Order: sequence, then structure tokens, then C-alpha cells
Amino acid sequence: MIRKASEITATTTVGFKGGKGEMISRDIRTADELAPHGRKFGYTVLPPGSSIGDHTHAGDSETYFVLKGKGRYNDNGTWVDIAAGDVMHCPDGELHGIENNGTEPLEFIALILFTVK
Repeated sequence: MIRKASEITATTTVGFKGGKGEMISRDIRTADELAPHGRKFGYTVLPPGSSIGDHTHAGDSETYFVLKGKGRYNDNGTWVDIAAGDVMHCPDGELHGIENNGTEPLEFIALILFTVK
């Protein structure tokens, strides 16, 4: 399968999970294509001042890989500065959030996989 960039549409969401500003997301693989293993494999951009609000994962886990920019990541209540090349993982049952407190867009890959029990 090959999916050209021109075939991938961007979705803009304001206040995602109670966050500030907007989140721009493009599906690398759709939820239908990931089933039954997961629900998100996407390229996400947070403009300066934007964030994804703190939330807890239930029945799945999420991993972020930062491509460009700088920001802060909430790892179960502990805020950590992040930058390009950093990887953050939120296991099932834990809390996380992310914000762009820099001056450039924060770009990252997000992968949500279902928990296997």
C-alpha cells in the first residue's frame, strides 16, 4: 500500500481533551486499518501555545515520538521538558498531557495500541 501525501487529510480540533488552542492531526494509518490492535497512528502538530489536555488511558496505551519543536509532557503529574528525538509512553491506566510552550510548531507521531490481557 502507498498513500500519497495529497491523499492524507488534516483534521483540526480545538481544545482536545480540554487542552488549549488547536491540534492538527493526520492519520498515517486509519483506525480501521489498525483494528484490532489499536486506534491511532498519526502525525500531530501543536502550534505554539497549544496543548492536549491531561487524560488517563483506559484499555490502551499511547506513545509519542517528537519530530520537531520543544514542549512539556505531563507524565502522571510530573512535567518534563521535551524536544526532537524524545519518546514518551503512557501505559494503560496512567495519565498524560502535552503542551507546546515553545515558539515553533511541536510535531510528533502518536501511536495508540489496545492493551492485550
